[in-house]
Amino acid sequence: MRTPSECPVCGEDLPPKARSCPHCGADERTGWDEDASRYDGVDLPDSAFEDAPAPTRRPRRSGPGGIHPFWWLVALGLALLFLWGLLAPLI
Repeated sequence: MRTPSECPVCGEDLPPKARSCPHCGADERTGWDEDASRYDGVDLPDSAFEDAPAPTRRPRRSGPGGIHPFWWLVALGLALLFLWGLLAPLI
């Protein structure tokens, strides 16, 4: 397939015998066929190219210091086990 004089993807002038467009990188696998020009003039609105807003996340429940209540319970349980181990020989 011969190289077109103008890139069908971005419209930039192409050097003779170019294997790809130096501006956008298009080549015969990505759009240098005669059928590629049929998509020109689709006239999509500019809003079709805008990024969607980032999804918002719900804040996690957290206790003092931003630590989840589950971990507070784990720490309390470990502390009680530690105290039980210290006090058991004395009883």
